[in-house]
Amino acid sequence: MSRIGKKPITIPSGVEITVDGTVVNVKKGNKTIPVETHGRVGVEIADGNVTLAKVGETKESAAFWGTYRALISNAVDGLSKGFQKSLEINGVGYRAAVKGKVLELQLGYSHPINYEIADGLEITVEKNLIHVKGADKQQVGQAAAIIRGYRKPEPYKGKGVKYTDEHIVRKAGKTAK
Repeated sequence: MSRIGKKPITIPSGVEITVDGTVVNVKKGNKTIPVETHGRVGVEIADGNVTLAKVGETKESAAFWGTYRALISNAVDGLSKGFQKSLEINGVGYRAAVKGKVLELQLGYSHPINYEIADGLEITVEKNLIHVKGADKQQVGQAAAIIRGYRKPEPYKGKGVKYTDEHIVRKAGKTAK
């Protein structure tokens, strides 16, 4: 039985939730995040809360119940507060700069890496920190993972791009006899 699926989602002021067939639209201002449920859960809006109900009694329906509750809750949180991931660049000559809608990274390769900033994302750079902000949790996490993937941190010197809250397990180098 899903413990997450049981919890109602409170709708903060300024956020509108509508159900259009199997799509739950979460809207604030001019931003809208659609969550497609594929008819796997029942959605009910009442008294400023959104409650979800299982469709069927299978193990899968309980899993979908919790999953779609979390997806709708993340959409509400994203529009009301927003999500942010921070990355740290370590290494001599490693730099980042935002030029228009492109994040330009210099990570020790012979060429700069240009990452196109998607709509709905805001990327800022200060010294060796990159902040990825947005309303869609999946989009923010994916963008941060792609940027980190250009030069993953290595275990000997710790050079590369890492999350600010990530701990790199360091290895000892070779020692002379």
